[in-house]
Amino acid sequence: MFDRDHEWEALARFITDEQPGATLGVVSGRRRQGKTFLLDAACRAAGGFYFGATEAADAESLRRISAALTEHSRPPSPYHFAHWAEVIDALFALGSERPVPVVIDEFPYLAKANPELPSIIQEALRPLRDQRVASRTRLLLCGSALAFMGKLLSGNAPLRGRSGLELIVRPLDHRLAADFWGITDPRLALMVHSIVGGTPAYRREFARGDSPSGPEDFDDWVVRTVLNAETPLFREARYLLAEEPDLRDTTLYLSVLGAVADGNATRGGIASYLERKATDIAHPINVLEDVGFLHRDADVFRENRPTYRITEPLIGFYHAIMRPVWDQLERPGNARRVWQASRRRFVSNVLGPHFEQICREWALYHADPDLLGGLPARVGHGTIHDPKARTGHEVDVAVIGIADNGKPPLLAIGEAKWNDTMGAAHLQRLHHIRDLITRTGRYDTTHTKLLCFSGAGFNDKALTAADASPDIHLIDLPVLYGRV
Repeated sequence: MFDRDHEWEALARFITDEQPGATLGVVSGRRRQGKTFLLDAACRAAGGFYFGATEAADAESLRRISAALTEHSRPPSPYHFAHWAEVIDALFALGSERPVPVVIDEFPYLAKANPELPSIIQEALRPLRDQRVASRTRLLLCGSALAFMGKLLSGNAPLRGRSGLELIVRPLDHRLAADFWGITDPRLALMVHSIVGGTPAYRREFARGDSPSGPEDFDDWVVRTVLNAETPLFREARYLLAEEPDLRDTTLYLSVLGAVADGNATRGGIASYLERKATDIAHPINVLEDVGFLHRDADVFRENRPTYRITEPLIGFYHAIMRPVWDQLERPGNARRVWQASRRRFVSNVLGPHFEQICREWALYHADPDLLGGLPARVGHGTIHDPKARTGHEVDVAVIGIADNGKPPLLAIGEAKWNDTMGAAHLQRLHHIRDLITRTGRYDTTHTKLLCFSGAGFNDKALTAADASPDIHLIDLPVLYGRV
């Protein structure tokens, strides 16, 4: 197990809790993050029961869990459950003597076949019900269908207020992903992360441990793994969409993702790209948000102008690089030719936007609050209008602090350039943007820092300016990866 210390400790506290009464926990997260591995390991360590559901009719699932529980507990006669209420009572009986973890993995499959199942579990967890009071079963429901799992404990859902644990297993961040892939070069690590993100399964199972040996091996690695029709990574982005139960007709959803991957980040831009009305794409955008493939970022300077980004790097890479030339990639031996022709598009449509997002995440999660002048409340991006020049200036990184009886402080603004050596012109632009923001009166810019993020470094003028001013900070790749 790599890094999942926080998740393991949370599970351990929940599972070993000695208080009487059966309790419920919910574990969710995108596919391939290691949820099953984590929960199976917890069951093995604590002598619990693990059941992995499949997409099947209700009667078949009842037969499967009957057989699995019979094999686990060895009762005098085999179980033959006719209803899920009987299953839940039998699972509660496992914890009659001590706290015992019971995992039902891929719970959405069961609930899809029997929508009453959450209500059945709610009834079983009634506070004064004898079977619950006499049990110390720690029931864990797990699922990868984010839209379903997100609603399981929300609003008027039957299980709202019944759960003692709500654990989300997230992808590894860019620093942990570099360690997991065994990559020490920050530039190479970010390039790899822009394609496969922080999903653990993509290295061990899907790429069979194949990691680029160095920067000079990156192009060959892309050709022999992601663009290789013989590897699981090649079709993974398509399967991620197909596996989501809420995406029945994927045609329009694919087109929306393709529009975003092509640089159309606003709702109007997506609609124009698809030659549709903005109202026509509202539903697919909302569904893609619910299932975790799109994220809505509010413009920190204009709240009514949100932008959208693809959250899973492999899906973004697929739509930007692979989907437009899918027929060519399926032809054996054509991957290298396609990659050579796609390199420029990769830098502009994949690597550049991904670098900007990593810079925002660094400011939010990794930057020293002393460097920023405070703890960030949120980090985003936006566009500030320049009335004199009649244009808008994009701000790649905007760090907002915690308001203290007044206007919220703008802790920092930053510009991120992957391939540009940054200099005095970039700093002058940030100075000008800070002045424009000050005139709007929305944020307190008294102590706003100026941040330059570069994947290519800084020239002497930028270095001199940073040495001369405590308000200017130059952030390179080693800093983003905590290597300095």
